[in-house]
Amino acid sequence: MIAYAAPLIFTALGGVFSERSGVINIGLEGLMVIGAFTGIVFNLMYADVLGAWTPWLSVLVAMIAALVFSALHAVASITFRADQTVSGVAINLLAVGLTLFLVKKIYDKGQTDIITETFPRIDIPLLSDIPFIGPILFSNGYYIAYLAIIVAIFVWYIIFKTPFGLRLRSVGEHPMAADTMGVNVTKIRYQAVLLSGAFAGIGGAIHATLFANDFSHTTINGQGFMAIAAMIFGKWNPLGAMGAALFFGLAQSLSIVGSSLPFIKDIPSVFLLIMPYILTIIALTGFIGRADAPKASGQPYIKGKR
Repeated sequence: MIAYAAPLIFTALGGVFSERSGVINIGLEGLMVIGAFTGIVFNLMYADVLGAWTPWLSVLVAMIAALVFSALHAVASITFRADQTVSGVAINLLAVGLTLFLVKKIYDKGQTDIITETFPRIDIPLLSDIPFIGPILFSNGYYIAYLAIIVAIFVWYIIFKTPFGLRLRSVGEHPMAADTMGVNVTKIRYQAVLLSGAFAGIGGAIHATLFANDFSHTTINGQGFMAIAAMIFGKWNPLGAMGAALFFGLAQSLSIVGSSLPFIKDIPSVFLLIMPYILTIIALTGFIGRADAPKASGQPYIKGKR
């Protein structure tokens, strides 16, 4: 569950940064694609040189690549005030087309080779020895997956307990008021969108490294949209998004190992996969509390214009 949730957690956190600033980022799927492609290609190129450090550095390189790619969305939606949804969709289409073109040019086939260096499975010292809970949550896992939970808590602290977080939230709720108080709305929104790209790139690289082990057109297949659903389900709160991502990760893992579990083996896996989306729809209709986006979400800001 935690392993499957890790890419969603990172990507959903990126979405929280962007949308808290008032910029809708439908392009998280495409940014995950860029991260997955860059991470796998870097892994294949430098595995012999970097050894066990390869997957970690590939995630870092993927983060930088997606951050740079997200600048396209920032320029279009903030500087040129283009429709943010259309810009995000364009990012998704461009990312898929560009990466598949590069895969064909580099490897002369529809997918990359299989990577040899991935994240090792580990047992968390002391915690894995806790009766019952230890073997379930802290054994045979990945450091990168546990890191995702720590980062979610850190992002919550940044957004709700720091001056940067206050400016970020003010820009997303009432940019004119923030501008009046001396906050640079454009700068904050650019930073938020670039952060969303960085986090989505990390999520894409983790998913490709842990589960796909190569890159093709099916490596990232809806995970970005699932992260957006987790962000909405979590009500644009980093901890809420993390909880929703963990639930989505549980659903994905049950669809794979459910055939060996009592009471679940008779449930078709497709039902387990669609359950998170059904609950998201229920949340959006108000049955699990209102899920209201930041008030200025999706609205370009023109200085001095009401």
